[in-house]
Amino acid sequence: MDKALGLIEAIGYSTAMTALDAAVKAANVSFLGFERVIGVGKKISVTLKLEGEVAAVKAAVDAGVAAAQKVGEVLTSHVIPRPHLELDKIIFSAETKESLVKTPEKEESKNKENKKAK
Repeated sequence: MDKALGLIEAIGYSTAMTALDAAVKAANVSFLGFERVIGVGKKISVTLKLEGEVAAVKAAVDAGVAAAQKVGEVLTSHVIPRPHLELDKIIFSAETKESLVKTPEKEESKNKENKKAK
């Protein structure tokens, strides 16, 4: 991944969707997907994954966290500038639910995967 990775972990879908809405409106970032985990006390934690230029991701994460804290609980957030390629295995793991937004990069990647599978 050549761009920065932004993560926002919130309790509940409403809080996470509020964070995501504010984040993508605040800066030029792409939503990669999300993961959900049922944790302690049966609370559902939703981790949002964003990518873009470092400054844009920082601005998006800050805006997302600020908006989400008005609605619910944010557990943590973090920005990783230019994460190592090995992290792609975790970022795009089977647990990650894909963004519903189709981008040319995603379509090209899916086409390559389909060709390899054949």
